[in-house]
Amino acid sequence: MKLSTLAVHAGQQPDPSTGALNTPVYFTSTYSYGTAEEGKARFAGQNPGYIYSRFANPTSTALEQKLAALEGADEAIVVASGMAAISSIVYALTQQGDEVAFIDPVYGGTDAFLRNTLVRAGVTVRSYNSAEDFAERHSPTTRLVLWEPVTNPTLKVVDSQKIIAVARQIGAITVCDNTFLTPALFQPLSIGADLVMHSGTKYLSGHGDLIAGVVAGNGPLIQRVRTVALKHIGVPMGPQEAFLLQRGVKTLPLRMKAHCDNAKRVAEFLQQQPQVAAVYFPGLPTHPGHQVVAQTASGFGGMVALELHGGFAACAQFLNALQLFAQAVSLGDVESLACHPASTTHAAMTPADRDRAGVSDNLVRLSIGIEDADDLIADLAHALQQIA
Repeated sequence: MKLSTLAVHAGQQPDPSTGALNTPVYFTSTYSYGTAEEGKARFAGQNPGYIYSRFANPTSTALEQKLAALEGADEAIVVASGMAAISSIVYALTQQGDEVAFIDPVYGGTDAFLRNTLVRAGVTVRSYNSAEDFAERHSPTTRLVLWEPVTNPTLKVVDSQKIIAVARQIGAITVCDNTFLTPALFQPLSIGADLVMHSGTKYLSGHGDLIAGVVAGNGPLIQRVRTVALKHIGVPMGPQEAFLLQRGVKTLPLRMKAHCDNAKRVAEFLQQQPQVAAVYFPGLPTHPGHQVVAQTASGFGGMVALELHGGFAACAQFLNALQLFAQAVSLGDVESLACHPASTTHAAMTPADRDRAGVSDNLVRLSIGIEDADDLIADLAHALQQIA
């Protein structure tokens, strides 16, 4: 089936007891297994069935089946947040003495976790400026490599195919954070990635009403992540969030088209404005990563970044004058959002690390919603006029 059909139908069956078309929300912490013998069999993994909602819940299971279908994965797991997803992956697949590599920049929370928390477990963390830098300087002891195909917040493009090729040579596990592009535009597993993860809070949900994390990939790796995430750390997604995310995913292909179309219009407008020093959007032919995205994805996403002259003061003037764009740190909602990454999403990084990653005080990140593009452009034009 095509993606739009899978988004609606995958993982969804009429409820066998009532015929309900939508998956019910199972508000229960535990499940009766009838007999002591059946309980022993379930806990030993010999018989299928639910035991405890920290391990699995029918509402979450339906969502996992839908997301696995969209990513072309054997299996998927849903957890409490995007940070729960990345930390569970790393703790499940690395151990003391291993090395984790990532391509700069990544989401600020991911950067802080890797540099400040993971190293306490005796794992070495190395960052690289690009796929080409990783290809030239990679360590043969790298156990896992993480990257974003379109980076947060600078919208730099990373060559996923090159990362995967180098990782295969050294036997490293590849983990692609596909939050910005989503499976509606790009499927990393189809080009050889081992795992794909998302902050499901963002485009997968699309409505700014839940926090969620997703990991998809081959069965054995997902089972290792599932054991650590749900049994050892204990970061399950609640059934209410699973229901809402399942509902949001049904419209993902439609929403992503609107996000992409609007982002292109906004980026082209910003390119022409004298107050704007630079515009970052991979859909612009002038973007250095334009061809890389065009060859591997079916769209360029809904994120746009721009640089203004004048540092935080100019950015604050611009942001405070916006009326349709809400100042907020998330992204991927149907509403348009704007933020100053250096002082918000990436504030936990040191100034030196932000400078290395290209997160300057002049940078503003825009999450382009599905409103009318003309209205968004008018709002941006008004805000730019307010810069002293």
